[in-house]
This record gives sequence, C-alpha cells and structure tokens, in this order.
Amino acid sequence: MADINAFSPEWRRGVYEAIARRRDIRSFKPDPLPAAVLARILSAAHHAGSVGFSQPWNFIVVDDLEIRRKIHDHVDAERLRAAQGFEGERRARYLSFKLEGILDAPINICVTCDRKRFGPAIIGRNTIYDADIYSTCVAIQNLWLAARAEGVGVGWVSILKPEVLAQILGIPDHVVVVGYMCVGYPVEFASRPLLEAAGWLPRLPLSELVFGNRWNGAPNAELASALEDLDEAANGKDSKDLAS
Repeated sequence: MADINAFSPEWRRGVYEAIARRRDIRSFKPDPLPAAVLARILSAAHHAGSVGFSQPWNFIVVDDLEIRRKIHDHVDAERLRAAQGFEGERRARYLSFKLEGILDAPINICVTCDRKRFGPAIIGRNTIYDADIYSTCVAIQNLWLAARAEGVGVGWVSILKPEVLAQILGIPDHVVVVGYMCVGYPVEFASRPLLEAAGWLPRLPLSELVFGNRWNGAPNAELASALEDLDEAANGKDSKDLAS
C-alpha cells in the first residue's frame, strides 16, 4: 500500500530526475539570470533543514566583474599550485580540465555560515559543533537541485583559500566560507559528470558502499538484492536515465 504522504508519481520522478541530472557546471552562456528565478533558487536553499533551526547561512550574490576577476586570479594561482600534487601525464590531464566558470557565469554566489547566529547555545549542536556547517551544505544542495529543476547550472569552486575569499568579500571573522558557486544557464548538461566521463575516477557501485549494523557488515539480504538490482540497472546507462 502506498504511503499517503508520498508524492504523486510525477512529482516523485521530478525529484529523482533533478538529483540524477544535476551536474557540476563549468561552462556557461552569458545570458542573465532572471531575478525571479534566482529568488526561487535562493528560497529553496533557505528552506533547508538546519541544526536547531539556526539557519546559519548567508548568500553573497557576486555580479561585479572586477570582484570576480580578483577571485578568478586567486583560483587560477591555486589551480597551478594544486597541479604540483600530480605527476606526469596525470598533471597534464588535470591542467587540461576546465574547473570553474567564475567569469563565464553571469553571477557567483558565496555561501557562508554564521557561527554565532542565535548562539551560543543551539539545540543539537552541543556535541557536534560543526553541525551548523553541515546544515549550510544542505542549503547548498537545495540550491543546486532547485537550480537544476529551473534549467540553471551550478558549479562549486573549491580550488581557493577561504581566508582570501573572505578578505576580498569583506566577510567577518566569525562567518565561515562554505561554498563558492558559479551560477547561470549552462552550455550543456552533460549525460555524465566530467571527471567520470573523462575516466579520472570511476563511479563506485552503491552496493559496495552500504553496510549493515556496523562497519563492513553486510546489509540484510533483501536490501542487498535491491542495491544490486539498482547497480545492474545503472550499468551501461547514462546518469540522466537513473530516475527511470
């Protein structure tokens, strides 16, 4: 019997489609993002769950080209520095990847976590202090999925130093930079993530990542069978078909 709280099949498929078709976008069209669309995407982020209902996030919408150029210059320097961690052919391949769209996208969004909001005592944060940062990551995921549903691309830029970004954007010391996102209409939504399609790293089978009761414990037979069925169904399919 279907749960009365479950979405209709069409709505449910839409949720899974957004998850399966989400991509980390690096190449954007110059088309501006309508304010109403951006507002809806930010509203989705703001409706994320947060520890103790603390809502620790802020969203700095960066459309100033000079500011973005400063951030791009820093990211490019960090990209070259990160390349030193790879050797030979792998370094050359790393340098060939386009890993951000800071100047291509019409806007960037810096997502932050205010560690003092509603504090110092927050329900649910006494033992796991970083739960506010985890909550902000949930807001970013909401933003990403809502954007995908709107046909908008998002790319998370992580090749940067948060302290440098904080200085450029005038962020207070008690506020933590969690994510820097490029946002706009993409050149395309690829069928598979770039680094998977390029063979940089493989997609791991879900059945190898789910344990039962303790680390490395086998899940119950029914769940194990269902996970293996999903892995088999996904094998040979593009990621965009996984919601089928």
